[in-house]
Amino acid sequence: MEEIVRHLEEHIRERYEIDPDDDEFTVDVHLFDYGFIDSIGATALIAHIEKKYGIEVTNQDLMLYPLNTINEIAEFIHNKLAG
Repeated sequence: MEEIVRHLEEHIRERYEIDPDDDEFTVDVHLFDYGFIDSIGATALIAHIEKKYGIEVTNQDLMLYPLNTINEIAEFIHNKLAG
């Protein structure tokens, strides 16, 4: 799961131009409440996750699982991959 966390953090920092020195950006920060990702960015992130990991993120997944932090998203991906 550490590899998933690392990949997500790198991807989000690069894709959403987050400064490496931003002290508020951590793997446990609420990406949406803190303004790191907006609704359009969330759609792009889901598309990236589906392509990178070969999984489908359904509307039901979005309602059932907390997907607000890098750690939450990584745990979701890990569980999806595990079946």
